Amino acid sequence: MDIPMTRRSFLKIGTIGGLTASTFGFDLKPAFAQVRTLKIARTTETRSICPYCSVSCGVILHTLGDRSKNVRPTVVHVEGDPDHPINQGSLCPKGVTLKENIVNDRRLTQVLYRAPGSDHWEAKSWEWAFDRIALLIKQTRDARLIEKDTRGRILNALTAVGVIGGCTDCTENNYLLVKAFRAGLGVIPLEQQARI
Repeated sequence: MDIPMTRRSFLKIGTIGGLTASTFGFDLKPAFAQVRTLKIARTTETRSICPYCSVSCGVILHTLGDRSKNVRPTVVHVEGDPDHPINQGSLCPKGVTLKENIVNDRRLTQVLYRAPGSDHWEAKSWEWAFDRIALLIKQTRDARLIEKDTRGRILNALTAVGVIGGCTDCTENNYLLVKAFRAGLGVIPLEQQARI
């Protein structure tokens, strides 16, 4: 008698087989452990920081690729870092989805620019983008810098430009961000995400 194999019947047979094996004294723990290790057996572990919020939880990225010159490693698994003092291995719902942010065919990998009044985006180089940003900051500073207050005291304040640093920036990076933009250019609206 042939029984058609459906998803439901497959799950029933698998469950009954597992219960039968454990009833007759078979230890299924090694089999379950083997299934767990196969997922990340040949991967390279890289410790990093979750980029989503200011908590800065530790994550472990598992990448597949043999580190050859012509092979680009790809992320296959992301998990919380159990040795990290902040999250101790746990991740929030956003942190768990980090792999989908990295391995995503809709992720932008180049600069897209839409000129004023244009109806389409143009691909530009990073060098062009850096030059454009520098030019616009310089033009804005030249036009909008407040050199003195109403009583004649020197201010050198630029409130028409705002700068924000990411939550994964270290203290040294944030120090340099303040030094470059506040002390160097006079930018007053300056923040970094860990304080928000």
